[in-house]
Amino acid sequence: MLSINMDDVLNVLTSIRSYLIAIGVIIAIAVVLMIAVMKLNKPVKKLIRGTALIAMLTGIVVCVNMICSGPMSTMLDLVSGSGTISKTTSDETTVLAQDIAREGIVLLENNDNTLPVASGSKLNVFGWASTNPILGGAGSGALNDAYDQISLLQSLKDAGIETNSELTQFYTDYKADRPVVGMWNQDWTLPEPNVSLYSDELMANAKSFSDTAMIVISRSGGEGADLPTDMNAVIDGSYMDGTTYTAGTYDDTLNEGNDWDAGDHYLQLTNREEEMIDLVCANFDKVVLVYNGANAFELGFIKDHPQIKSVLWVAGMGHVGMEALGEIVAGEVNPSGKTIDTYVYDMEKTPWWNNFGDFNYTNMDEFAYTSTGFTGNESTANVSFINYVEGIYVGYKFYETAALEGLINYDETVQYPFGYGLSYTTFEQTMGDITEADGQISFDVTVTNTGSVAGKDVVEVYFNPPYVSGGIEKASANLVQFDKTQLLEPGASETINISFAVEDMASYDYQNAKAYVLEAGDYVISINSDSHNVIDSKTYTVDSTVTYSGSNSRESDLVTATNTFDYAEGDIEYLSRADGFANYAAATAAPKSYEMAADAKASFYNISNYLSAEATAADEDANAEAVTTGAETTLKLADLRGLDKNDPKWDELLNSMSLDDMNALISLGGYQTNSVDSIGKVRTNDCDGPASINNNFTGVGSLGFPVGVTIAATYNKELAYSFGDYIGKMADEMDVSGWYAPAMNIHRTAFAGRNFEYYSEDPILSGYVASEACKGSWANGVYAYIKHFAMNDQEENRCDMLCTWSNEQAIRETYLRPFEICVKNVDMCAVMSSFNYIGNRWAGGSASLLKTVLRDEWGFNGFVLTDYFGVYGYMSSDQAIRNGTDCMLVNYPTATNNVQFRDTNGAQQAMREATKNILYTVVNSRAYAPENLTMGMASWKKLMIVLDVIFGALMVCLMAIFIKNFLKRKKEEAPAATSAEE
Repeated sequence: MLSINMDDVLNVLTSIRSYLIAIGVIIAIAVVLMIAVMKLNKPVKKLIRGTALIAMLTGIVVCVNMICSGPMSTMLDLVSGSGTISKTTSDETTVLAQDIAREGIVLLENNDNTLPVASGSKLNVFGWASTNPILGGAGSGALNDAYDQISLLQSLKDAGIETNSELTQFYTDYKADRPVVGMWNQDWTLPEPNVSLYSDELMANAKSFSDTAMIVISRSGGEGADLPTDMNAVIDGSYMDGTTYTAGTYDDTLNEGNDWDAGDHYLQLTNREEEMIDLVCANFDKVVLVYNGANAFELGFIKDHPQIKSVLWVAGMGHVGMEALGEIVAGEVNPSGKTIDTYVYDMEKTPWWNNFGDFNYTNMDEFAYTSTGFTGNESTANVSFINYVEGIYVGYKFYETAALEGLINYDETVQYPFGYGLSYTTFEQTMGDITEADGQISFDVTVTNTGSVAGKDVVEVYFNPPYVSGGIEKASANLVQFDKTQLLEPGASETINISFAVEDMASYDYQNAKAYVLEAGDYVISINSDSHNVIDSKTYTVDSTVTYSGSNSRESDLVTATNTFDYAEGDIEYLSRADGFANYAAATAAPKSYEMAADAKASFYNISNYLSAEATAADEDANAEAVTTGAETTLKLADLRGLDKNDPKWDELLNSMSLDDMNALISLGGYQTNSVDSIGKVRTNDCDGPASINNNFTGVGSLGFPVGVTIAATYNKELAYSFGDYIGKMADEMDVSGWYAPAMNIHRTAFAGRNFEYYSEDPILSGYVASEACKGSWANGVYAYIKHFAMNDQEENRCDMLCTWSNEQAIRETYLRPFEICVKNVDMCAVMSSFNYIGNRWAGGSASLLKTVLRDEWGFNGFVLTDYFGVYGYMSSDQAIRNGTDCMLVNYPTATNNVQFRDTNGAQQAMREATKNILYTVVNSRAYAPENLTMGMASWKKLMIVLDVIFGALMVCLMAIFIKNFLKRKKEEAPAATSAEE
């Protein structure tokens, strides 16, 4: 999500230009007239001037009225919204936010049971970040300023732990505030005093204060830019992050000495941090490390410092979640979170390292787009690309499989596996026998607390499918289901039933069968403590291969899935497990060619070549029937609430609408769905915030929950549902019907700027956490916009026509899977498409994605909204509606948000279908619940009418005064004139 940019401001001014010209002409005529009557006698002159003034003011007010009720109507609707969050709901949200944090903090190390420390203990807290922890993310994930925040140090104090105030003062005196990493510019500077500033007295006092130290290391991130992979290039200004509207800087003069060595990246320690850790470990034998960041970090230095006994991963805790850190450190809460990504020792040895970042085509200059963007600076976007060369081997699926095949030494490569996390207690899990019925595999897992303190445990279920070298690509470890226990007292047990569909273990064969295939052989189903360590396993045998093709579709699909993304494969060598990943070096190398292939270029579109009758017609149904418009009906939209989408009344209602009515819904969908008076369609509000809900126009917003990765790290579906439920409750109180979240793109790399709000490197964890949140919000009639559909897995070049190349298996099994889980498990939701291209087609204009897969295969019945409609040289409503997008996320005119080519049957059918999708979603939401439905006039319109009446009355009075004065002066001048004649 983005805010207003300069292009859109210019578009708004353009839309009201004729009115502004009219105002100028009116003022000019009035001034000329006032000057022209200078030589007339005084009564006439004053009357004419008074009349001219009234006419001028009236003309200006009429123009302002036309501007308000025309081009600016939507904006005024948004800023005049109402609704507040009750104290009761806010208080309950606070409790839930802290519950999520309690289960979302992950204990990575706890040697010698250093944690917990007793309440009443003293603790030296080192690291400048301890005074300014990261609580949220930039962009749509930013926290609302209306709420107080609980700091890291406050959380320790609240837990009864006294911290060294002299150390804290040392850091705040050094620098009071954190450099801002925002959407439009990023200051990546990491304040950390040089060790030379730690005086002997300061360290001596610290050792006297406590024999235990805590070190805090933080890393930021957010919408608008990815984390830098070359810090020295950021310092000297040569680093190009690929985005046309960001400016990353680093002040290497703040801290004494160079912070970074050649080749260093943002997700490793600075030189100052290394020295500080050395200093602390040289003076303390018991050290607790807190990593405060959403992105997986290189933590290998822990192995070099045996004094670091305990390690906690604490991502953004929102406004109040940090309270949980103190509770965990003091032992009031037993940590139960698990990692949502794999932590490796060396990022540069990952399979994606050479294929992430800024890559621009050299043969696409004719499609370049120059604009004035968010910062007010003119920039040119060139067509860019990214190659997903690793195929399905993302995250742990690569590391587990590569270790099995002998490509890597696992222990030397991976520090903390996916799904890993420790507890203050111990658990035993036993796996029951597998049963299969009606296509569902089921078994019980009994979890017993074998330790001495109460705690919760996660049941992680994986499968390892049969694999033949050179056959369908398959990872050796695949999360298929998970669950979490309730709080178990020592000695207590809980039995959890695990169930999943047999077809969930099928692989997509994009090369031969062009379908999902469940190959014959043994499938090892295991319960694991993490992706690498198996607790117990059973074998499920498939006697003969099942190919889900032709009429034999998967049970969960409406129509059989088959290849629809061949065009996105590109001319790329994808990583293959064949012969022990024999092609690893070749497949994961940096791109060899920076030219788009001729066939792909021939079918590449942006607004320079799409907006024509020929191009738009090619995306239409050539056999579409004529659309009826303007027919008489007594039906209103409210009458259709609860009716099936195929009920004949929908046709009757749609037949009554005009094309202009439809276009009003389609073209102006920014933070709202528009009103249509002819059918009783009320305007509804949509709001942003992946971990909150904030109305950017009224300023009303909610408490910020912990960020998405923290919610995912709980592995608790009930908490995910409660999170969505309270978002829905708060939205309802704010008179909001749509929530621009949850976001479920994949952590393909550790450097993606929005990893804080995206859940995980794993699609199953992402999908189930997201679907529970969507169910929770919909329980309140609030539809979630699941986003960003699809493959928006980096910020770099996201608005620069970023062509994302991948094979169909990876697209379906990895990047679409979370969305598939949501659509198939949630009664109603909306979809927000993504900025990027899939292959050479804009995701928001991809019929393969938005029609074939989303609606035909999965049965999606909501509506699709673009991501922020900034045009960017490629976004148009014409391409969008013809290919499955229904609504444009903008609330003022742009060059392309109105449907321009709409004379053909195909175009009108596309407009009608988009309109129906929007209306069907909204009428079944909270907006049309009887207690919420208000058909009255917007408050600003009422105010405008009142002001117009007052203005009119004032003008009548003023005119009466002018006339009265004129008659009086004329009467007074009459005797004088007679006397002069005599």
